[in-house]
Amino acid sequence: MSEPVIIVNAPLLPPPVKHQTLLATFDALPSGYSALLINDHDPKPLLYQLDAEQPGAFSVEYQESGPERFAILLTRN
Repeated sequence: MSEPVIIVNAPLLPPPVKHQTLLATFDALPSGYSALLINDHDPKPLLYQLDAEQPGAFSVEYQESGPERFAILLTRN
């Protein structure tokens, strides 16, 4: 497992800018680095959007999968 360089607790972000902030954070990751996304629901729509905008750029590994907390390690390939 790659150690995350960024930990993002998504429920703390204001809803109007949440997806935009998360996508910008992931976009800034250098190759080989990881971010840990913590969320209160499964962020599949965000992961689909990330893959649509940057196909194959990230590997995704669920560290926790609910029901109340999701932790996903995203590593830039």
